[in-house]
Amino acid sequence: MVSTPVRFDTRDLVTGTGPFGPSEIRHLLGCLGSDASTHRDLRLAVKELESSGERSPASSVRLGVCHYLLGSSQDAIETLRMSDGSAMALYYQGLSHAALCEYEKAEEAFKAAQRAGYDATACTVAIAEALRSNGRLEDARIAIETIGEAKNASADYWALKGSLHAESGMPVVETAELLEKALSIDPGHPAALFALGVINDRIGNDSEAQSCYERSLERYPTSIGALLNLGLLYEDKDDFVHAQKCYKRILAAFPDHLRARLFLKDSSASGDLQIGEQDQKQRDRIDQVLMLPVTDFELSVRSRNCLQKMGIVTLGDLARISEQEILESKNFGETSLVEIKEMLASKGITLGQFAAPAAVAEPEPEPVEPSADEQEIYSLPLTELNLSVRARKCTTKLGIHTIGDLVRRTGDDLMECKNFGVTSLNEVREKLTERNLKLRGD
Repeated sequence: MVSTPVRFDTRDLVTGTGPFGPSEIRHLLGCLGSDASTHRDLRLAVKELESSGERSPASSVRLGVCHYLLGSSQDAIETLRMSDGSAMALYYQGLSHAALCEYEKAEEAFKAAQRAGYDATACTVAIAEALRSNGRLEDARIAIETIGEAKNASADYWALKGSLHAESGMPVVETAELLEKALSIDPGHPAALFALGVINDRIGNDSEAQSCYERSLERYPTSIGALLNLGLLYEDKDDFVHAQKCYKRILAAFPDHLRARLFLKDSSASGDLQIGEQDQKQRDRIDQVLMLPVTDFELSVRSRNCLQKMGIVTLGDLARISEQEILESKNFGETSLVEIKEMLASKGITLGQFAAPAAVAEPEPEPVEPSADEQEIYSLPLTELNLSVRARKCTTKLGIHTIGDLVRRTGDDLMECKNFGVTSLNEVREKLTERNLKLRGD
């Protein structure tokens, strides 16, 4: 159980000569999640160590671990290689390799750490996690089953077991129970909270998903997956400021992270399109004016009769009809036109202000009957395309449930959905191309 950490001297812990082992690191992690000043102090301590002259092997371990905690995994690997080769140095090399998706190197480092005497349960779980992340689910299951009674007290074990259940398509209730076991041991366990967040995200429980993601980010280093998913949830609430902060946190550690960069671009564009408060008030005022009936105004009998014959009831009807169209009405002359324009001007609108441009009719293409193979593909559920969370949410909002529903839509149809940007559109096109399919109109 992780208790509320007591404030301590971060600089002395990192740059001093006192103990620096797993318990001190756990204490530091707790403070990073509960005290903002600890993060600042840790960065300052890291800079102090970096700027010092020759470092001892022990101080290189401290610096390398802190690099990892701050998300600088590549720096952590390089620093830890110059350390004392201790079990802890090897273990954090493994964590750093895993953060960079170098899973085979991570597995090797964890095995070396275990041989050097690092906690056997922690190493075995870390090896299994590397296998899972590398897509070797069965190997990961076999690995964690070698853990004995120590697994009952390991939050890492139950979090990983829950994640494996989720990826194997096991019932949500069983998966959640395993993750809750992890949280009963460590209420702030980031992997368990992230996995619970994903479960709630998929079933549409956005508020609980957001809470899980936010709590998981109180531990360092922060999860890229949690930041991406949380950013998307913020976007769904039109909270583009917080969404962009999530993506920027990823880019601060991984400047070349493609998805974070694209998501930030889409989010910035969506945020720019938000209507300001004053603009919204102005639009509401115009809407109210457009609903005013023409009978509320003093018009000549001729003008009133002509408008009635044309079916014009409100000022909005006048704002949507052109001057040429109204002059084509019988008995509607220049005098009546001037009268109508003055009436509209008194309310700040003009004749034909919202008239739609004349549409050019295009011949409809002859429908092509899909082949038997195409019909079979069209009937498949959309989940077969393995779309990202953002794309999946938008297609659900548009009522798209099968591949056939999707290919009947155009790119413009999809872009009409809030938060469905160019990145998501390109993703959908790539997934369809893999099956030799296209959106309508492509």
